[in-house]
Amino acid sequence: MDRRRAMSDLPARSQQIQQLLAEHGVPGQIRVLPESSHTAAQAAAALGTDVGAIASSLVFLADDRPLLVMTSGAHRVDTAMLGLELGQEITQAAPNHVKQVTGQPIGGVSPIGHPEPLRTIVDSSLQAYDELWAAGGTPNTVFPISYADLLRITGGTPMRVAPA
Repeated sequence: MDRRRAMSDLPARSQQIQQLLAEHGVPGQIRVLPESSHTAAQAAAALGTDVGAIASSLVFLADDRPLLVMTSGAHRVDTAMLGLELGQEITQAAPNHVKQVTGQPIGGVSPIGHPEPLRTIVDSSLQAYDELWAAGGTPNTVFPISYADLLRITGGTPMRVAPA
């Protein structure tokens, strides 16, 4: 299947993400999964990969300002630990706020393609994997990416976000 045809088969939001990936020089292609990959476990099962290789995009509020945390699907973000590291109060953003600041639904938030750039933290435990999978803008689209490329395209700060 040629690339143009493959792009036209993607949801509109994912087409935008794929274009941004290409502009950033990221070689991975967005893949449409047959079922929702709303959770890291669902995405890992569909891809046949370790849940830790799923780079989940979670939106928090850091002193009431949006903060995107790219975390490994193998654990939950420790907001108290993250707050101490950042020197800010960290709370989970409400679903409607996530959609507002990212333009994407929970379970499908991509690391890029938001209306405005988001301050981003990238879980340092993700560097243990050669290939990561991140959401492509919808709950059933994903794309492969390296840890180095994830840091580069998000302008993210590497940081541990959960206890070892």
